[in-house]
Amino acid sequence: MSRLFRQNPCLSPLPFQSSTPLHGYLHTVLLFCELASLLSQVRHAQGIHNVEGEKDHDAYLSYDLFDAQLTPLGWKQVDNLRKHVQACGLSKGIDLVIVSPLLRTMQTAVGVFGGEAYTDGVNVPPLMVANTGNSGRPAISSLNCPPFIAVEACREHLGVHPCDKRRSIRDYRNLFPAVDFSLIESDDDILWKPDIREKNEEVAARGQKFLKWLWTREEKEIAIVSHSGFLFHTLSAFGNDCDPFVKSEICTHFANCELRSMVFIDRSMMGSASSATNYPGKIPSGIDLPSDVATEKHPEKEKSN
Repeated sequence: MSRLFRQNPCLSPLPFQSSTPLHGYLHTVLLFCELASLLSQVRHAQGIHNVEGEKDHDAYLSYDLFDAQLTPLGWKQVDNLRKHVQACGLSKGIDLVIVSPLLRTMQTAVGVFGGEAYTDGVNVPPLMVANTGNSGRPAISSLNCPPFIAVEACREHLGVHPCDKRRSIRDYRNLFPAVDFSLIESDDDILWKPDIREKNEEVAARGQKFLKWLWTREEKEIAIVSHSGFLFHTLSAFGNDCDPFVKSEICTHFANCELRSMVFIDRSMMGSASSATNYPGKIPSGIDLPSDVATEKHPEKEKSN
């Protein structure tokens, strides 16, 4: 599933014609605004924790779901989204793919935005080796695709749920050789705590720091593969000055493997009124922690997504 927001969450409505191809329309917006970035946000495809957690919410506490991988249905969702981003032209314009360093998000990212099946003898490392996460999938090539960077700041909610605990970066480098892990400082997961779950407001604050960091990047079109809770709490800060319908669109939880493309514009650099979601492009102080989130079926409980 994909959605095109016809309004920027910080600006007045943008013109839209239903006959205009998705990427062509958004690329036109970028051409007319040098201070804009196109962020294509994707929630990971279905993971084994989603299936087990749907049956029994307490399953999220099980170490059997440590760093949950995609299900066979999840891989079908990845294949469908890959076809979509190629058909609409979105994949051609992506300058960078940022991914949460968990197995399910990296499988989704390389499956959707990576190259074709890897061929032996090609002198480049694969994005993903064969059968990663017992997927039965062939290796994925890093040829003819954008660079991939793993960033802890867009991780799932931290703590308590083993499915949200990552493995060592050393292990990930063996599974995803062409993914850049250089921004991750610790080999082991020192952010995840077994007895402390990150609060929603802490996830939201981390999401805002993450967006500030994005403004320091030179890339104009960026894909972000993350989690339902992280995306939900981060985007909820936007759209307060828009039509209620647009606000509701922005603040809806993502389905598995759902894509939403939004044009973000730095109004503080355009001389417009100040906003709580202006980013002047400075590198934020402090550590960008990670996380993610919630459930629609169990609003009283926190569900990993």
